[in-house]
Amino acid sequence: MSLLQDITSPADLRRLDRSRDGELCAEIREFLVHAVSRTGGHLGPNLGMVELTVALHRVFESPRDVLLFDVGHQAYVHKLLTGRAERFGGLRSAGGLSGYPSRAESDHDVIENSHASTALSYADGMAKAFALRGDHDRKVVAVVGDGALTGGLAWEALNNIGAAPERPLVMVLNDNGRSYRPTTGALARHLDALGRKPTDRSDFFESLGIAYLGAVDGHDCAAVEEALRTAVRMRRPVVVHCLTDKGRGYPPAARDEVDCWHAVGRFDAATGTIAAPDAPSWTDVFADEMLTLAAERPEVVGITAAMTVPVGLHKFAAKFPERVHDVGISEPHAVASAAGLATAGLRPVVAIYSTFLARAFDQVLMDVALHGLPVVFVLDRAGVTGPDGPSHHGIWDLSWLSLVPGLRVAAPRDTAQLGLLLRDALDRDAGPTVLRFPKGRAGAGVEAVERIDGLDVLRAPRRPDVLLAAVGPLASACMEAAALLAGQGVEATVVDPRWAAPVPDALVALAGTYPLTVTVEDNIGRGGFGERLGRSVAETGAGTRVACLALPTDFLGPGGRDALLHAHGLSAPGIAERVLAWTTAATGTEGCA
Repeated sequence: MSLLQDITSPADLRRLDRSRDGELCAEIREFLVHAVSRTGGHLGPNLGMVELTVALHRVFESPRDVLLFDVGHQAYVHKLLTGRAERFGGLRSAGGLSGYPSRAESDHDVIENSHASTALSYADGMAKAFALRGDHDRKVVAVVGDGALTGGLAWEALNNIGAAPERPLVMVLNDNGRSYRPTTGALARHLDALGRKPTDRSDFFESLGIAYLGAVDGHDCAAVEEALRTAVRMRRPVVVHCLTDKGRGYPPAARDEVDCWHAVGRFDAATGTIAAPDAPSWTDVFADEMLTLAAERPEVVGITAAMTVPVGLHKFAAKFPERVHDVGISEPHAVASAAGLATAGLRPVVAIYSTFLARAFDQVLMDVALHGLPVVFVLDRAGVTGPDGPSHHGIWDLSWLSLVPGLRVAAPRDTAQLGLLLRDALDRDAGPTVLRFPKGRAGAGVEAVERIDGLDVLRAPRRPDVLLAAVGPLASACMEAAALLAGQGVEATVVDPRWAAPVPDALVALAGTYPLTVTVEDNIGRGGFGERLGRSVAETGAGTRVACLALPTDFLGPGGRDALLHAHGLSAPGIAERVLAWTTAATGTEGCA
């Protein structure tokens, strides 16, 4: 790896003879394959970005010139060329190299986005700021994918960028025809036509006042570099349309049809064999349940925002393609479109990552809930997600969704409950319903010993001292904590409320019969389940102390789900330790994190 080892900054790259670019790019690809094979990560997108990123750092002088990556998971090559090769051993781990741009890591990382379609707005703002401050020698470059251009925010940005033709801004369109799956929509067809006839002009961009250069072979360093230098000389908003191949240079990733190499776990670099999971994931179970329900209920339709496979709608789509709608990376449109489907009598299921639904808060509130529409939202990656870090942790949904009138949130503790609660959600005719579950492998089921007014009682000792109310899959940790507490002479009843919002009346009444109730949730404490239960219990006048174990109101870093939960006191030992302290204290300052 002689060439790559000698590059510790973009200046080193610019000193390298261009005749060796091909050799360098081959080294970069070999490095990425072996590094990601050991940690997992976004391999396919970065293999397609090699020559393009080399050309960017030859033409622009980061960090004086601003390079903005949208989406941030395509910045691995950028990290290598800015001196972070030695840190790839800790990629996407606690205290290690982030899988996205990170301002704490390097001055070359300007924004930390991993949600798509934002970079053009950042670029518009920064270009305006440079113009106002007289920084005319600083250039602004936004690298966007064709998938990101399906998002409404990108279109809003283009509308404003094109309105100021005198303001320089370079938009590099990395067009590989895919996000997770082939890119959908009218703009995708337009870009495809331009790629097949490279001499054509883009009426779409030029009608907005944005110059168009392309289509350029994104795997030809010299061609990309020439196009970028031409764009700079034009001193106006310019789109440089580069055609690339996702997974380029590594056959298993290059021939990937279902994008399992987009974000891959550990694998054998020599054979391309991906490590087999030891148990089905929550998403796998949801995918099977949706296929069964779709066959039973013809009114059920699925909606995804460019993530059919990651959210588990692929089996449904394969069997009933006309009933699953991929709307691109446009979550607000997905939710508003679901409102239209529900208004017309269908039963839409919007499957989406928890953190991404926040982009459509207004539509959930004003387009779905205001109209009392029976839309079902299935939130994958709820709670702590793990290696993708702060932008992907779904630790806010229980707080903000509880603000929506008429909306109910279910949190299954195991996969058996997932199926039952999904059916309950689809049977509800009045108002929206949410089903939330985490990323990762589903653990063993937890059987209820009885059900009281909709609450599942999981453990019921004869003379209980404390009530543990567990949200979703944290029921398992609470059961283990109860066993630890019993060894210390403290008996705990464990209940699963099943529905986390609104707080069940039956749980409020039950909590009032205990001296101490402790809630456990993988959501922030502020506005979460525990805080709401405490308020409800206090309103009854009961003397119960309510304490909640939750996550801090902060941006959590990357790391394994179990490790992060343990670090924040949400593993069995941590729960037992806190409960034991509260039961032996005369008074409490319990509250929520």
